[in-house]
Amino acid sequence: MENSPAEDPGQSGKAEQQAAEKNVPRSGERPAQGQAPTLDPWANSDKTDADPRPMQAPDTLNADKHPILAQPPAGLTGLKLGKPATVAAGLTAVLKSGQYAWAYDGPLRGTRALLKLNQKDGFDCSSCAWPDPDDHRSFAEFCENGAKATASDAQRDPVGPEFFARHSLAELSRMTDRDLNNAGRITHPMVLRPGATHYTPISWTEAFELVGRELNALPSPHEAVFYTSGKVPNEPAFLYQLFVRQFGTNNLPDCSNMCHESSGAALTNTTGLGKGSVTLNDIHEAEVILIIGQNPGTNHPRMLSALQEAKRNGAQIISINPLKEAGLLNFKNPQDFTNPLRALGALLGNGTPITDVYLQVRINSDQLVMRGLMKCLLDAEQLNPGQVLDQTFIREYTTGYPELIETLNQTSWADIEEASGISRAEIQEAASLIARHKKIITCWAMGLTQQKNGVYTIQEIVNLHFLKGAVGIPGAGLCPVRGHSNVQGDRTMGIWERPAKSFLDALEREFSFQPPREHGYDTVEAVKALHEGKIKVFVAMGGNLLGACSDTEFVAEGMRKLRLSVHVTPKLNRGHLVNGEMALLLPCHTRIDLDVQQSGPQFMSCENSMGVVSMSKGVLEPLPNSQMLSEVAIVCGMALATLGERSTVDWVGCTQNYDLVRDYVARTIPGFEKFNEKVREPGGFYLPNGPRERNFTTDNGKANFTSTPLEKHALQPGQLVMMTMRSHDQFNTTIYDYNDRYRGVYNERRVIFLHPADMAERGIPEKGLVSITSHFEGQQRHALGFVAVPYDIPRGNCATYFPEGNVLVPIGSVAYKSNTPTSKFVVVTIEKV
Repeated sequence: MENSPAEDPGQSGKAEQQAAEKNVPRSGERPAQGQAPTLDPWANSDKTDADPRPMQAPDTLNADKHPILAQPPAGLTGLKLGKPATVAAGLTAVLKSGQYAWAYDGPLRGTRALLKLNQKDGFDCSSCAWPDPDDHRSFAEFCENGAKATASDAQRDPVGPEFFARHSLAELSRMTDRDLNNAGRITHPMVLRPGATHYTPISWTEAFELVGRELNALPSPHEAVFYTSGKVPNEPAFLYQLFVRQFGTNNLPDCSNMCHESSGAALTNTTGLGKGSVTLNDIHEAEVILIIGQNPGTNHPRMLSALQEAKRNGAQIISINPLKEAGLLNFKNPQDFTNPLRALGALLGNGTPITDVYLQVRINSDQLVMRGLMKCLLDAEQLNPGQVLDQTFIREYTTGYPELIETLNQTSWADIEEASGISRAEIQEAASLIARHKKIITCWAMGLTQQKNGVYTIQEIVNLHFLKGAVGIPGAGLCPVRGHSNVQGDRTMGIWERPAKSFLDALEREFSFQPPREHGYDTVEAVKALHEGKIKVFVAMGGNLLGACSDTEFVAEGMRKLRLSVHVTPKLNRGHLVNGEMALLLPCHTRIDLDVQQSGPQFMSCENSMGVVSMSKGVLEPLPNSQMLSEVAIVCGMALATLGERSTVDWVGCTQNYDLVRDYVARTIPGFEKFNEKVREPGGFYLPNGPRERNFTTDNGKANFTSTPLEKHALQPGQLVMMTMRSHDQFNTTIYDYNDRYRGVYNERRVIFLHPADMAERGIPEKGLVSITSHFEGQQRHALGFVAVPYDIPRGNCATYFPEGNVLVPIGSVAYKSNTPTSKFVVVTIEKV
């Protein structure tokens, strides 16, 4: 049903603009900073006399009694609710992009940055990893999220010694995550000395010496952990892992461990490559696209343009997700507003319908839906032999087919329907689309990978594609959509705690040292080691482990036991505030900054979700009077101070000319031969991809069907399954504002989305204040002061935003096989306050 703009704040229109502009910066205006949260969820909102009042005492809303808060402040900012949107993007996205860019950076600087974003002669977006078109690119080749990320990266406000002199760590920890990010760019290296309450300035030379001294004083190199964010480009990532391995450890956890590790675990043993097998052009050519556990409208908005083109080419789309997301319903292409002939139609219409069949599955039950789809295909094949399944592909390329058939036959429809909440008729409707076509692509993201059954579900997706022969042909294949710009590239560069023997052998040949061969800590195991006091030095290349990881207070307890924390970062986040004896903030350039070294202007490179490596070159002058260094220079500085004459690497040369780094990569990583030459080609180059060519480099050289175990998870009376998710004004742990306009939530993040019947059963009114308790192996974790929002979500399920909900995710609750935290499967109970 169409909603008028006046009725639906999530739609383009005056009412939406008025609601959103209360908290989104206008041109020339900065977002409000440092506003004290209120404990009253109805303050400054549409409260009526009938609204119940919260009875929770203010000092008990925050469970963290440490003077430096590990969690965002628990105070409430004044929730306003509108109707969830049914259309994504449109004119509103265009206006918001401009508002953020100009508010942070001014019209001239902001516009210049946007016009170079994702261009062949510009810089790669630091937001998601969706690929750019191979050939023609629009002058506005970005989305609203990219505009926000770019504006944040280019922010002109300095966070220097004066700022840190005014604010203690305890005071900073009481700022919201939004205000920490929006404070500005860190301009000078800063140190927290033993017993100090404030960061103070330190020279780069002394900072590097401190890192080297503390690392070299460790009894074992394995007492240090080196974390990496997916934002780090290829060149510093390669040098970072090289430095760490020459130091003597494989303790290289990264954000992949918390997002797509489940994809790699499922794909490596089935297709031979832990990456996807499609290109952007395949999306355009596909006949059927399955989108599972993914919200492209908020997390990968440029994907909507590709889906729109696929729809115009006749594709049918099946969406499987617990929430009905605006981006999976209808899409208004912002590019239409640059064309006067299309602008009027875009304003008046509802845009392009995206989903043909929407299966609103219960959390962690997608595995059963995939089995249901395959059972339908088997039935159709029996009625039409040789017309539904690709028997030639199955016979020539695969193993494990008989075992899969037996597994499917043993799976009952009663189990499928009961666990998933999806009827057999609904699954058959979706299967009928798949049965008639071969050009099939399945896209998924963290809605699958962070499930308890995540690896098994992805293996079932692979099974379905093998049944159809829908891999290694144009318009078909597997598409894990990576959530961070270069997280896939970092893994390619060697950021992994379990490196392949061939990679270590290549490092040994090129650099004449013995790399450590024992596996290191992944993220979850690193956090456990921190908590046990086994780790003394923690180095982070970007990111926010405290905010991103599960079990916030558990992580914080481990961080407080450290001897030294080192954060290479352009901006502040909460993870920089929770430390042990000492900490360093080492300010780095962002991708938007011009990078001029001794040999001249430099560039770096990134790899997108579909295996394209391309150049990223900064375009704006860095902040004046700042002491920021490039990430390459910082890594090389730490390596020189730590390794000294033990290393054969030309660290100084790498700092002066990044071509030298790329030459190292070309000689050690397959697919990067002639790296310096290929990356300078406009648009970059594709890395080799075996499954795309039906070359399955598994141990047996076959595409392997998998008979996955079916794990059932029984709940006790009153329990719900919770998942965490992003809001629309957020990218990963970076909070731009308090709004989530596609879900109709404004000016608040401490909310829990619940089915109305589950609320009624517990006597919880709309906007009622609740406490949440998670249950895991006899343990309980608590989150207080959340506001209940009725929402269209399956009964027995609920959702919160992260990082606010991370405190409820147990560190020991991980996905089978991948050890990924189960942020999409948390057993909770809810009590009215």
